[in-house]
Amino acid sequence: MMKATMVMAAFAAAISAQGEVKLNTSPDRVKTPLMVDMERIGTLRQRSVGEISGSNWTLGCETLDRDFADFEQYKRFLAPLGIKTIRLQAGWAKCEKEKGKYDFAWLDKIIDYARSHGINVLLETGYGNPIYEGGGGWDLGAGFPSSEEGLAGWDRWVEAMAKHYKGRVRDWAMWNEPDCGGKTPEMIAGFNVRTAKIIKRIIPDSRIAGLSLAGNNPGHLEKCLKAMGEDVALFDWIIYHGYAPAPETSYDRVEKQKEVLAKYNLKAKMRQGENGCPSEMATKFALRGISWSEYSQAKWDMRRMLGDLGHDVESSVFTICDFNHKGREINLKGLLRANENKEVIAVKRAYYAVQNVAAAFDDTLVRVSDSGFCTKDSTVCTYEYAKADGVRMFVFWTCANTTRWVDKKENPLLPSGRMMPVYERPGDGFVTRPCVFNWNGKPLNDPVWVDLLTGWIYEFPRSRQLVHSGGVTFVNVPVYDSPCLITERTAIDIDKWK
Repeated sequence: MMKATMVMAAFAAAISAQGEVKLNTSPDRVKTPLMVDMERIGTLRQRSVGEISGSNWTLGCETLDRDFADFEQYKRFLAPLGIKTIRLQAGWAKCEKEKGKYDFAWLDKIIDYARSHGINVLLETGYGNPIYEGGGGWDLGAGFPSSEEGLAGWDRWVEAMAKHYKGRVRDWAMWNEPDCGGKTPEMIAGFNVRTAKIIKRIIPDSRIAGLSLAGNNPGHLEKCLKAMGEDVALFDWIIYHGYAPAPETSYDRVEKQKEVLAKYNLKAKMRQGENGCPSEMATKFALRGISWSEYSQAKWDMRRMLGDLGHDVESSVFTICDFNHKGREINLKGLLRANENKEVIAVKRAYYAVQNVAAAFDDTLVRVSDSGFCTKDSTVCTYEYAKADGVRMFVFWTCANTTRWVDKKENPLLPSGRMMPVYERPGDGFVTRPCVFNWNGKPLNDPVWVDLLTGWIYEFPRSRQLVHSGGVTFVNVPVYDSPCLITERTAIDIDKWK
């Protein structure tokens, strides 16, 4: 971590000399070594939350309940990002520092700011409160309230919070990652039901996300749902997390989880509630021990967002800002870089990449489930979307899932004698290769190719559309391990480059 600390110090010194960190809104806000043999015509226009009617995305604004991050430092970056829902953690221990006295002022300030800027709130209950004996722990992996006094205190707090935010917060989530810390499915189910019933009694039209599981294990999910019995009907979503070095390796389990959920609750949907990627190697937290960069982070975040969209699950980006997890280390998954004093010191490339995805993929697009857009290259992921006027948007990237094994020599974090499989993560390179795609539709009138990491837009030569009786074949299409798309020029908002 010495190298990371030195990098942080350098950023901090630069910022102190330059003043407040500002967003780059220029057409060249993200530069990469990417080179393609097409003419660049502009950059994808950024869209704030007020310009977007709706979308699939949620943005993480977590850990404010434990003061690991400072909302005032990053709030100005929320609306320009274009994500219309944020995830907050309510923090019983921060709200009730003296028994029977609730202070919601800190949370009011955040929720009122979000609402005034057109941002919806998903409010997560938890964690516990040590002022009660048996009141549960206050941080990640802590135990539930267990004593009679602790449970009664929990019930009162949830009721007080629901009354306080009735009319302001409709969407709620349960205790974060309860499957960490040795809790049984029966314990998790019981505590979820207990909490949801209180919220529903106060806010009958509330929408509640259950479980918030750290993993995405279909077998464990089924045990939790089965233990809920008929009370599973309380929940509108079931949340899972489940990090993976290559996001695409998660979807077999995601689809199996959907099948499990359909057996118990026909109205509820699976929802990815927390996923992100570090911008450099970390020694703790998910995806640790892997050599990440700002480039690979940006690619990973986009691939997770668009993979989730392509599998019809709502998707959360974790997280808006690096945060200093007390007693552990700085969690480097933020779209904004922060130092140990919780000061924002830079905007990462991933912020602009996520901003591009939010600008291009809103609720005016519908996924084409019987897509006729495909390639024979099994290492390329493809999805097809349609606008109301029938215009198509094709998104694709390379996503090879080959594995290899590493030992302690390559990964010092591994115990001696242990080996682990490593899935191919997004890389740091920008070399494209030509790919051939087939589509059973008509040729595009004015096609463009877009690199979503930079937002750069290029004319796609019409000569690369080969029309035949079966439709169209797109030839010599640049692909690499970062999402790109082909669509009509009229389907996207373009800031002209020249």
